[in-house]
Amino acid sequence: MQQQYEGYKDLADSLKSTSALLNLESKSQLHQDIITICNHLVNPTFRIAVFGPFNYGKSTLLNAMLGNRTLPIDLIPTTGAAITVKYGSDVRTRIMLVDGTEIYRSGTEVLQQFAILDGNRQMRKDVASVEVFCPHPFLETGVELLDLPGTNDRDEQDNLIREQLLSADLVIQLLDARKLMTLGERENLRDWLLDRGIQTVIFVANFMNLLELDEQKQVQNRLLFVAASFRAELPSGFSNLYRVDALPALRARLKGDVAAANSSGLAAFETALQNIVGILQPNRGSVRLPRVEAIASQIQLSLKAKIDPIASEIKSFNDKQNAKIEIKEKAANLIYKGFTTSVAELRDWLALPKLLTKYQADAAVALAENNFKAWQTNTLKKDLTQLQLAVVKWLYQAYEFFQEERPQDLLIPFPSEPQVTLPSKSNNTDHLNEPGSIAVGGGIGWLLGGPVGAAVVGSISYLLNKNIQKQDQQSAKESYHQEVAKLCITAIDEYLSSFSSQGLSILNEYEQKAAKVICFEFSQEPPEITKKRESLQQLQNGFNQLLRELEKVKILSNYQFYQEIPKSRNSNGKYSPQPERVQTSSQKDTGNNTRVESVSPPPPKAPPSPRPEEVEAKFRDWEVNEEIARMKAEMRTPGSQTGKQQNTTQSNKAPNQPKTQTEKDKITHAYNILGLQANASLAEVKQAYRTLVKKWHPDLFVNQPQLLKQAQEKIHLVNEAYALLSEK
Repeated sequence: MQQQYEGYKDLADSLKSTSALLNLESKSQLHQDIITICNHLVNPTFRIAVFGPFNYGKSTLLNAMLGNRTLPIDLIPTTGAAITVKYGSDVRTRIMLVDGTEIYRSGTEVLQQFAILDGNRQMRKDVASVEVFCPHPFLETGVELLDLPGTNDRDEQDNLIREQLLSADLVIQLLDARKLMTLGERENLRDWLLDRGIQTVIFVANFMNLLELDEQKQVQNRLLFVAASFRAELPSGFSNLYRVDALPALRARLKGDVAAANSSGLAAFETALQNIVGILQPNRGSVRLPRVEAIASQIQLSLKAKIDPIASEIKSFNDKQNAKIEIKEKAANLIYKGFTTSVAELRDWLALPKLLTKYQADAAVALAENNFKAWQTNTLKKDLTQLQLAVVKWLYQAYEFFQEERPQDLLIPFPSEPQVTLPSKSNNTDHLNEPGSIAVGGGIGWLLGGPVGAAVVGSISYLLNKNIQKQDQQSAKESYHQEVAKLCITAIDEYLSSFSSQGLSILNEYEQKAAKVICFEFSQEPPEITKKRESLQQLQNGFNQLLRELEKVKILSNYQFYQEIPKSRNSNGKYSPQPERVQTSSQKDTGNNTRVESVSPPPPKAPPSPRPEEVEAKFRDWEVNEEIARMKAEMRTPGSQTGKQQNTTQSNKAPNQPKTQTEKDKITHAYNILGLQANASLAEVKQAYRTLVKKWHPDLFVNQPQLLKQAQEKIHLVNEAYALLSEK
């Protein structure tokens, strides 16, 4: 049994620690109840309290049970303190004062000084506790009797009674048969007992002997009704209603008149009381835990009232932080994807096979015509600049968004202009009727001058078309202009090879530096939020610990365990998108940098129409820019939704209805242009716009004047319709 009550110590400690989290006033009712029930939980003594209004005979009943005038009784209210009667070898009294002074006296006469009301019917404020020791066999079984002041007199006394009732394992509520169950008694029964989990109650009716026989029968019937309506938690087979005429019982005991004691009802009551105690005493937990449940429910409710607002505030903060982080991550990934795509395009362009395929012939001709510098500026540099800007723009986009490290411009220099040392001429002058001597440079003339220079230009085309790298053998005798053409081709090959190697090296270094630009640092949690999070964790831990202790003693709760709110993703460090190498087309095609020389120079012609995939690439680029711009706007909006949430909301929400007929007509026309039904969602509007742009993009019709004009008109209408519907 002792082990059982040691087990309740953890529950008592948990109740105390959780109540400390509430910062309760020391004089508050809940704080007092917690201290009382915690002390009572670990108390091995079985306590019986006698409870009722003044002048109901509480002290008289106890004196009759003890067989002497142990407690002070009088015709006026006397008991001014809670007097605990314990077992002792002789009658003596111990009084503890508030200042710690102990007054220990033989007998009980000292009670007249410290345990009765003063002339103003008030309790002494300097008395902490009053104990009376008595050699009674019932007390020797580990039972304490508690004589409480009368109720319905002063608030201070009522507060003392409420506190003491919580520490009683069994309550004897004394009733006056002459005025049975007043309104005040019914309220006390509900507020002080039932609502606090105190259900081990026995009713004892006093003063029945003062009524006529007919009245006694009527009162007895009413008493039975009262007792039946109260569901006392007593052992089965025992009544919760007894009649005891307290004063006749005391007189009978003092005289030793057994017959008179029996007729007063005292003997029957004592027998039942001792049997009830004998059953309840070994399992006091079943008596005390319902009171713990009532108090724990109040603690949990109060804790929840403190926990939930803080939890809601922290969750709201986390949601906002995570939304911002999600936007930043999405922006970083979009920018990084655009950057890597642009880098891949530039890397693909810098691959030597691609450079040779695209520029070898024209560059060799420009070199032969002594026009290489102009070709490098107007063709090669123009293409390179466009590709470099496409790469760099993403880093500036990232810098504008994240404000991390400022990006550097991507600068890929050109090698020195290729130089050709002319071979000495042989005595045999070449004839210009050879297949490779057709002039293709417009007769500009080269350093050799005259028709021989033009022949060199023609030989370049001839030699590249014949793919001299794949010939089994060269002719034994080679014409002079073919020899010079080969020197020009070789010089261009070396130039482009050097340009490719240096450009790829610079691009690789530049790509590595981009990680410092396309990234963002997770912001640290504000100190005030951290402090609230710590406070919340402490409150939740206390709440959960109390819940676990209640479960151990089989007290069920309607509450669930609190889960720790994870921190927002704001740990120290930076977020950088994971590199995802985009394979270049040259790598896909050859897997190496094999030189390609047998490519004929394309003849001059009108700019080719973009392929559908090029239009798609432009559209994707536009979409990414639009998405990043939207995310920037979200970042400036406090409490913004995440992109996913906002897109979902927008996708499922039809545009607002216009107010005027003119607006309605414009919107109806816009829907018709996009081929949609009225009130289509924004997601449907965007998809229709995308489809029409791909179909009518003007770049698709650059070589078809009539269709180009039609496409320009169509795309103008589509853009207007999309702008109107997407703004609503």
